[in-house]
Amino acid sequence: MAETIILETRAGTGGAEADIFADDLFRMYSRFSAKRGWKFRELGRNLAEITGEEALETLKSESGVHRVQRVPKTERAGRIHTSTATVAVLPQVSTNQVQINPADLKIDTFRASGHGGQNVQKVETAVRITHLPTGVVVACQDERSQFKNKEKALEVLRSKLHLMMQEQKAATVANLRREQVGGAERSEKIRTYNFPQNRITDHRYGVTIGNLEAVLDGNLDLLLRKITSDH
Repeated sequence: MAETIILETRAGTGGAEADIFADDLFRMYSRFSAKRGWKFRELGRNLAEITGEEALETLKSESGVHRVQRVPKTERAGRIHTSTATVAVLPQVSTNQVQINPADLKIDTFRASGHGGQNVQKVETAVRITHLPTGVVVACQDERSQFKNKEKALEVLRSKLHLMMQEQKAATVANLRREQVGGAERSEKIRTYNFPQNRITDHRYGVTIGNLEAVLDGNLDLLLRKITSDH
C-alpha cells in the first residue's frame, strides 16, 4: 500500500561537518527512494515528501540521532571528528487529527533559493510558517505558487505537531514507568557511520555491516535486510 511521509534531516553537533553529514543522509534517502521506485519530492532544504509502497513501515525506524566518525575534508592534521545529524520521519496527518488555529501562525514569504544560497526565483513564492505556541518553524519552497507552498508547509506543520503530541504522551508514560521500576541511561544515537573502519553499526539491534559508502549512496537495503534477517 502506498504511504506518504515527511522526511527531514538536520545537523546536530559538530558544526560544518554536521551540516555536511545531514546533507549526506538526505542524499542517501533520496537515492534509496529512487531505487525503491518511490516518489521523492523536495519541499525545502533537507525536507522531503516521500510516497511509495510501505514507505512509512520501511523508514519509520530511521528516526533518531545518527553519528558519523570520519576525517573532514577541512581537517589538515588528519584527525577523526565525531558529528551527529538527526532524522525525522513523520506520517502524513489529516486536518481532523491536528487542528491549527490561524491566529497561532506567523507567516513570512521569501524568494526560493538553491542549495548554494542563490535565489532561483524573482518573486516571493517560498513560505515560512512559525507556530507561535510551540516555536515550530516550517519552510517550503518546492512549488512555484505561494498558495501551494503554504498548503504544503501547513501539512508538514501538522505532522510535526502530531509528533510532538505523541512524544509528550510517550514521555509521560516513560516517566511513570521509571518511577515504578527505575531506568537506565542510554545513548541517544541509534546508528554510527565509521569511515576509518568502513562500517555501520545500528546500536538498537546490535547489527554491524561494511560497505559504508554503498549504503550512503542509496543502498540502505544492505543494512535493513541484515537487521530483518537477524531479528
